[in-house]
Amino acid sequence: MPDTDNYLQPPGHTTCLESLVPIGRRTLLAAAAAAATAAGSARAAGPVDLSIIDVAGNLQLTKAGIERFRIAHPGLVSRITYSQAPSPELPGKLKAQQAANRVDIDLVLTGPGALSDGITQGLWEEMLPRHAAALPTIDRLFMPGARMMQENFGRGQGIAVAYSPSGPLFEYAPSRMTTVPKTAADLLGWVRAHPNRFTYARPYNSGPGWTWLQGLPYILGDADPRDPVKGWDKSWSYLAALGEHIDYYPSGTAAMMKELAEETRDVVVSTCGWDINPRVLGVVPKDMEVFMLDGTHWLPDTQFMCVPKGVSAEKLPVLLRLMSFMLQPEQQAGTYDRGYFYPGPVTDVPLSAAPAESQAVVRDYGRPQYDRWIADHPVETPLTPDRLVMAFRRWDEQIGSKRAR
Repeated sequence: MPDTDNYLQPPGHTTCLESLVPIGRRTLLAAAAAAATAAGSARAAGPVDLSIIDVAGNLQLTKAGIERFRIAHPGLVSRITYSQAPSPELPGKLKAQQAANRVDIDLVLTGPGALSDGITQGLWEEMLPRHAAALPTIDRLFMPGARMMQENFGRGQGIAVAYSPSGPLFEYAPSRMTTVPKTAADLLGWVRAHPNRFTYARPYNSGPGWTWLQGLPYILGDADPRDPVKGWDKSWSYLAALGEHIDYYPSGTAAMMKELAEETRDVVVSTCGWDINPRVLGVVPKDMEVFMLDGTHWLPDTQFMCVPKGVSAEKLPVLLRLMSFMLQPEQQAGTYDRGYFYPGPVTDVPLSAAPAESQAVVRDYGRPQYDRWIADHPVETPLTPDRLVMAFRRWDEQIGSKRAR
């Protein structure tokens, strides 16, 4: 559920962390010691104010942990200011600040969109290997899928903090979609027979849209799923054919889910987290169902912590300390949340360590088939950042521009 402009949560929602179970790790202890040494200059200079911007809905998973860090380290952090923005707006804003030598954003919580743009435009501070001594040993700490995303996508400039096998899945109202498609051809046939009853959100700004865009070449057996320029002929043609029967593409996932709930749509592209969380919050009826097309490969989604170039020298050690803190088991257990980024942790933290509220959510709103689907379908490496940017741009120009709103 990456880069979404308006993630869903109830008024006053905070993540419950009261029942976290501490799980010790030698790696984390060693990293904490290294980070403490690195943070010496920050302590000498006194506590700092931090500005954190979220362009991925990540604060729903991490804000409670970040606040725990602030409270536990008053000598390092005096105040944290939070803000949110649509993912597409961030790279230009950062670039302008860096050009003026006035960077006022210290930490970015982002999904693939802004991360990729930042990597291609050189906006991020290098975290690994440059600051490896102040961070946990990633290759030993992360679960396999999250480690793959860190190595192949984070590129040492973003540190993963939440992970999901993600999608693409399809969420539908069983009372309105009585024949469930099994293949991509079935889906296209249904969409043609039911104009404007299916949609998906702009991929740049939507986790479900992101997984759909990259997952479709595997479903269709395209020439090269890793090359959106020369290898996606079937996919671009298929998306154009779908688009003939889609009136517009919502700008974000939350808007799309509201349309499903309001019966404007009968079926939308979804993911594990976007299936669970809106039903938990009552935004989407609990009786919605999901299906997966034949040939589906999982396109995992990951959210990252990134430090923009230009952040002051006194703040960088504190940010490294915060990043290490957010990878501790106690904080990772909080990323189960209300299923928003199911399952959530990038580290091997079981559901039994999560808050009681999170355990109840998975029990009552999770789906038994998820474990089977995760085991039965391969997980693919997403496009490299430069190719993902190309895919987003081509979709915007050739598909979205004709139906965007």
